Amino acid sequence: MAPVSVRKSSSLPAGYREDPSKGPMLRFEESLPKLPVPTLEETAVRYLKSVHPLLSTSELESTTIAVQEFIKPGGIGSKLQEKLIARREDPKHKNWIYEWWNDAAYLSYRDPVVPYVSYFYSHRDDRRRRDPSKRAAAITTAALEFKKQVDSGTLEPEYMKKLPISMESYQWMFNACRLPAKPADHPVKYPASENKQILVIRKNQFFKVMHEVDGQQLNTSELEQQFKRIYQKAEKAPAVGVLTTENRDIWTDARDVLLKAHSSNAAALKAIESASFVVCLDDASPVTLEERAHQYWHGDGCNRWFDKPLQFIVNENGTSGFMGEHSMMDGTPTHRLNDYVNEVIFNNKLDFSNPSVRSNLPEPTVVKFHVNKEVQAEIERAEKDFTEVIGAHELRVQAYQGYGKGLIKKFKCSPDAYVQMIIQLAYFKMYGKNRPTYESAATRRFQQGRTETCRSVSDDSVAFCKAISDPHIEPKETVALFRKAVNSHVEYISAASDGKGVDRHLFGLKKLLGPNDEVPSIYKDPTYTYSSKWFISTSQLSSEYFNGYGWSQVVDDGWGIAYMINENSIQFNIVSKGLGSERMSFYLNEAAGDIRDLLLPTLEAPKAKL
Repeated sequence: MAPVSVRKSSSLPAGYREDPSKGPMLRFEESLPKLPVPTLEETAVRYLKSVHPLLSTSELESTTIAVQEFIKPGGIGSKLQEKLIARREDPKHKNWIYEWWNDAAYLSYRDPVVPYVSYFYSHRDDRRRRDPSKRAAAITTAALEFKKQVDSGTLEPEYMKKLPISMESYQWMFNACRLPAKPADHPVKYPASENKQILVIRKNQFFKVMHEVDGQQLNTSELEQQFKRIYQKAEKAPAVGVLTTENRDIWTDARDVLLKAHSSNAAALKAIESASFVVCLDDASPVTLEERAHQYWHGDGCNRWFDKPLQFIVNENGTSGFMGEHSMMDGTPTHRLNDYVNEVIFNNKLDFSNPSVRSNLPEPTVVKFHVNKEVQAEIERAEKDFTEVIGAHELRVQAYQGYGKGLIKKFKCSPDAYVQMIIQLAYFKMYGKNRPTYESAATRRFQQGRTETCRSVSDDSVAFCKAISDPHIEPKETVALFRKAVNSHVEYISAASDGKGVDRHLFGLKKLLGPNDEVPSIYKDPTYTYSSKWFISTSQLSSEYFNGYGWSQVVDDGWGIAYMINENSIQFNIVSKGLGSERMSFYLNEAAGDIRDLLLPTLEAPKAKL
């Protein structure tokens, strides 16, 4: 994913206008370009090129025929393309894929959000705040400061390659929640002015803590006192939160059971759903990177409300992290939030030390659920299902300390494309072949832009993996193949970020088929399904303030590999359903070393001082 910056761009290219009436944060929104629709020919060429390394000669032949038939003049492809262009031009749609994608990828998706959709960050330790009440108070102070900027629309927009990008999804950050429903969930947003409370969860019990009293935000000392009170008061309660770990249809039904159990449960749900954000005070004391990853990714499943977009997690030993619900927001906004929170804490940029505590602060109030035996049965089922699902996953962290961005830049490579080749080589070492790989590319430079697929496997990446594994090929030749592979990757991800990938376009055309239309052979062709079955799902977000980031695989026989590229290290979070995550971790380490050893001799030796 291309780096996102917050620097103001001095001169804007033609076509971008600022609308001061929208406030600083959204001032470019209306003038951002609309997501383009690639031409059928562009997509056909890129699609065939992307599947070429995955197919046998005969498979490629039948796929090529299907593609040519689809794009022939006057054929079904061009009819669908006309409809898609009309949808793009329709003023009703700011982005032709936005509703479709949110629905198909998230809201209609019925598997549990944890572990399959939500993602986590693990924060670096704050050595000055080992006491969890202090750590929680500092995080809350910093998050509230960020919230003020989002709510008032004064947050400075982000830029990619000096172009302003869409800030629209920030509206779903605070005072928001995902609600389970059939056949599709939906998001709900509450007014910030009427909901000045955070939700704190301790021992599965929910507490409402006002973050503003008499028009004044609680300072860090006041928040710390509130968290201390919760540590004193909390008593083990039935784990209503675990219901949010269920399959979405089961949770929809369980929510009805909960609402029918007692008339006051509706108000309890609303208190949770409308809260600014969540702070979970956990019993655990994770130490290793893997223990932390497990804690933030899923924890015990109980001391959470997984439908909330923002949950900060603080452990007994003062370690902390974050869990994000993915449906309305991708990782870049929450990455900025968490980076900001840690940056202001580490560099003491806010007042965390005002000692005065008002005597009239209301006590944290328990958000009470009435649990009858039907609800209790739902909780027990959810706990059992959660344990089973999580138990099937195997997580490893490869914290590679050999080198990082610093050396990769000396090799004159894009750090992201370079690490994608490490992943391709590791997979090749393990399986002896390469399979379809997804990398998330941000399309936020378009109105309501979210993501597009970057297909990481290319003819060039496969040629490189084979060459470096073949002792008969000269290193010089392998280096040339590596550079070609990196360049191919950069070309694809740049095109994807410009809305010129193949996956969203083919998805959009298929959405426009009528109920009685025959499905074109391009979609019936096994290649279409196979080439978008993500045996490796990857994404990069890097922060010097995080020591972990991850989520799970997206197919049962695949891998979820999240990575961070820091100055002198590369960290991989590796998840699979029992495919041997320990081995993949080993191969990633080995691949990183192999590529370094291949390229080091190409660096010019420093000139000797005379």
